[in-house]
Amino acid sequence: MLDSTPDDTLDATGLFCPEPVMMLHNKVRDLPAGGLLKVIATDPSTQRDIPKFCVFLGHELVEQTQDAETYLYWIRKKAD
Repeated sequence: MLDSTPDDTLDATGLFCPEPVMMLHNKVRDLPAGGLLKVIATDPSTQRDIPKFCVFLGHELVEQTQDAETYLYWIRKKAD
């Protein structure tokens, strides 16, 4: 698991597609360039949607893990 402390956390627990990615888009926008965001989600579709979001917008998916029914993501915002 990642040792770095995130700059912010997005808790999308209980939300379903497309809400987690919509909230992620807004949260990443507020991060400074290079900022680290931790995302907590319970929707299995985030396993597909969040990596695609990162590739499409150029952010780095630093780590992706699963703990039972919870999906955790650490995303580093691209440098401007």
